[in-house]
This record gives sequence, structure tokens and C-alpha cells, in this order.
Amino acid sequence: MAAIPAAEERSYFDGGLAQYIGWSILGFLVTVFTFGICYPWSITMILGWKARHTVINGRRLEFKGSAVGLFGNWIKWWILTIITFGIYGFWLFIKMEKWKTKHTVFAR
Repeated sequence: MAAIPAAEERSYFDGGLAQYIGWSILGFLVTVFTFGICYPWSITMILGWKARHTVINGRRLEFKGSAVGLFGNWIKWWILTIITFGIYGFWLFIKMEKWKTKHTVFAR
């Protein structure tokens, strides 16, 4: 029979559905009203919320990425996708996951 891990070793997510819906609606509205220009801000806002509510082995996560940093990558990735006639688009998911992981750390 497995022992229950101590509180400092548990991993969990403590965000709520209402919060998620609220942040998602806000991100959607900002994206729509800026004609997509602020989509990277919307993404970083949601990633920050997810990280703030995630605890791994008793340590809370923190997302340190910025919308400006993502915007630069976003433009670069879309230009590469256009000039490769969409082929680079297959790597976009992986590039985004790498960027998210690079900017997610344990909070102090």
C-alpha cells in the first residue's frame, strides 16, 4: 500500500473554472478588439494564470514569459511558415512548447 505523500511533496492544480472562463473571455476580447495583434498577450496571460495555480512536489510554478518576447518569436515563426509555404507550421507547436517551458520556473 502506497503512503500518502507529505503536503510539501504533493502536486496539484488549484485554479477554478470560473477564473479560467473569465481569463479566457478577457483574452478573447483583447485579441478580437486588437485584430489579433495582442494575441501573444492573451497567451501569456493564460499561461501565467495556469502557472500561478500549479504546484509540483509542493513548489508553486511561476511563468516569467512576456507578451513582447512572445510577439517577436510569433512574427518570426509566421514569416518562416509563410516563406516555407506552411511547412514550418508543423514545428510551431514544438516551438511554442519550448518557449513556454523555458519561461516557467519554480516560484521563490
